Amino acid sequence: MYLHLGQSVMVPYRSVVALFDLDNSTWSHRTRAFLERAEREGRVILVGEDLPKSFVLCQEGEGAPLVYLSQLNTATLLNRVERNSFE
Repeated sequence: MYLHLGQSVMVPYRSVVALFDLDNSTWSHRTRAFLERAEREGRVILVGEDLPKSFVLCQEGEGAPLVYLSQLNTATLLNRVERNSFE
């Protein structure tokens, strides 16, 4: 199963570590530092052209985690996960 993050970007459910709301999570200096480091290392993928509302942390294998910035809010993404988890 895959989670649709917006536009044409989908990630496997098994790779999703966490969903974060950008407005709430970026208050923390640690979260901002993590996102800045991920961007410097080229591990941030912007999904769409609109202002991002959430970020999805994904881990596949032993590599460094990827950060997807999505224009969808966390409630929409969580709803997609819950709706498809029972199929």
